Amino acid sequence: MLKYLVKLLGSLFFIWALVYPFIKTTTQPEEQESTEQLIVKEKEKPLHSVKLPDFNSFTDVKEKKRAFFDFIRPHVEAENKQIRQQRATLEIALMMLQYDEPLNAKQTKQVKNILNSYKLPNIINNLSLNQALRRVDIIPKELALMQAANESAWGTSRFARIGLNFFGQWCYNQGCGMIPNRRNSGAAHEVAAFNSVRDAVASYFKNINTHAAYKELRSIRADLRRQQKPVTATKLSYGLMSYSERGEAYIEELNQMINHNKAYFDE
Repeated sequence: MLKYLVKLLGSLFFIWALVYPFIKTTTQPEEQESTEQLIVKEKEKPLHSVKLPDFNSFTDVKEKKRAFFDFIRPHVEAENKQIRQQRATLEIALMMLQYDEPLNAKQTKQVKNILNSYKLPNIINNLSLNQALRRVDIIPKELALMQAANESAWGTSRFARIGLNFFGQWCYNQGCGMIPNRRNSGAAHEVAAFNSVRDAVASYFKNINTHAAYKELRSIRADLRRQQKPVTATKLSYGLMSYSERGEAYIEELNQMINHNKAYFDE
């Protein structure tokens, strides 16, 4: 009997060995090779050819601040220098008109170019020149530098790195800049992109000096001029209420940053 069972088991094993290769096996789910491809987000390429410092690489806060200010400050100072020259041209022209002295052809061309660049009628008279002097005026470097730091997260934001936009400026023509990742559906604005840091700074200055949203800032500045008082960053900051949806909280934060970073402005 035992011998019979051994033979039977041997026969069954032999049959199983012959059939096994033809049996379709199934792979367990955890052993299956996934057909899904990992979506690797392509690194966004800069829209400019400027060599930017790697502000993210700084571990020392003081060094990072110095590097940021050293990078932006020359452009802010250059813009203010140009504005002072334009302002001097307008002041001389106004003084000549007040004394009934005619402007020569070169002066007339210079004044009209300034008026056009600040979106003003190119009619030259006392009224137009006084109106122009409200717009053609400096922005204290402390204010410009702190807004650049605030809006660009000290030069580390996507918009600063990819589009040299250190001031959070918007544009409204398709393809004019970068589409915000969190842009509301139905919105059409983009964050402006620039070819140079100077272009970005110049655009910021022109925005502050011409846009209706910052009329209050220009009014504060003109009052300070009339009173022959210094045009300071903290005083002008109260005219930037429309710059951020945060309103007063934004102004308070800017002024805290200005006071906290005084040591770096003139290094």
